[in-house]
Amino acid sequence: MTPQPNPEVGAAVKAADRAHVFHSWSAQELIDPLAVAGAEGSYFWDYDGNRYLDFTSGLVFTNVGYQHPKVVAAIQEQAARMTTFAPAFAVEARSEAARLIAERTPDGLDKIFFTNGGADAVEHAVRMARLHTGRPKVLSAYRSYHGGTQQAVNITGDPRRWASDSASAGVVHFWAPFLYRSRFYAETEEQECARALEHLETTIAFEGPSTIAAIILETIPGTAGIMLPPPGYLAGVRELCDKYGIVFVLDEVMAGFGRTGEWFAADLFDVTPDLMTFAKGVNSGYVPLGGVAISGAVAETFAKRPYPGGLTYSGHPLACAAAVATINVMAEDGIVQNAARLGTEVLGPALRELAERHPSVGEVRGVGMFWALELVKNRETREPLVPYNASGAANAPMAAFAAAAKAEGIWPFVNMNRTHVVPPCNAGEAELKEGLAALDAALSAADEHTE
Repeated sequence: MTPQPNPEVGAAVKAADRAHVFHSWSAQELIDPLAVAGAEGSYFWDYDGNRYLDFTSGLVFTNVGYQHPKVVAAIQEQAARMTTFAPAFAVEARSEAARLIAERTPDGLDKIFFTNGGADAVEHAVRMARLHTGRPKVLSAYRSYHGGTQQAVNITGDPRRWASDSASAGVVHFWAPFLYRSRFYAETEEQECARALEHLETTIAFEGPSTIAAIILETIPGTAGIMLPPPGYLAGVRELCDKYGIVFVLDEVMAGFGRTGEWFAADLFDVTPDLMTFAKGVNSGYVPLGGVAISGAVAETFAKRPYPGGLTYSGHPLACAAAVATINVMAEDGIVQNAARLGTEVLGPALRELAERHPSVGEVRGVGMFWALELVKNRETREPLVPYNASGAANAPMAAFAAAAKAEGIWPFVNMNRTHVVPPCNAGEAELKEGLAALDAALSAADEHTE
């Protein structure tokens, strides 16, 4: 679709937004949200006719792009047949969505509890783990994000937690492996893995194994920087959980449904959790949906004991119809395989070439359609381009880079010292090359702040 400029409508949309919409994670008087007129495939556009290649996939959820005709049609057909129904009933769209998801989760995760998104999926996974074990504590990693609701944000390990952290949520944080900024003075992935596991087991010992219900990890941390765990780490966590009777929870809200070139990132590491959360890519974000995939052992806890939790819109028919269509489209069109191939053949090599040309790029890491560039002031010292959790003037170099990217026609996903490259999983090679050329140009703005 060719964008048709209509600045008057855009101004009205913007005025109504500024008068009435309260935006998340924002100082309300300091933001200037773009008024979006439309979206299709890997692109969206504003009311002035400017078109952007979306290198954010929305918030890393449009895995099949915007306005996929088969998913739109499925929502329309479901709305004509049954717009909504209470969660206590068996409904075709809900049953089929659960079946298709369970077919793709790691072996044994055959029960699906539907939520409205990723944060409440984490809330319910933690509740299930606590009730299953009878224990209060949850261990989670620094450099993590698990959602904005009260329990999920306390589990989160980045600064978004701070304002809501009352130190009474039963959460203990630990360091997960990240060799580029190692907390363990490691020089190799093998050292980082071994020392991170030793640190985790020590944390378990000092917190008291009998008090810990769950360890929750993003299989591959998303907004924290797309940090692939070293070989053996997730398997080692699985062993520690088995050793101490702890429920192992993997958060696949961002990494799931093809983003990594596998249906779930857990498949990359040959590990099976006890509970796995999902959302976002399950239906490309077209209608809010999330959930928890549950192992037989945890499900058995609630076979004759009521599970004390639920949501009015659990397994909403429109959301589930969108999930059924999305999963079928991904399977029929080979979208998961497309993500794997383009990650290996296009994104990975091209981003590493960018790193060679731009002194602001300290590290490139990722897999599939899930990549990050670590931006630094000095490659040798690895000093970050801006201070941790910088804002205002201190964040100027990152703001300059983001503005340059938008000027080049791509919409970047910028968080702290990283820019993420997370286009739709069905993006084409030509689109990626267009975006990479724009990213190449935009990185010059970051280079200006290097030493």
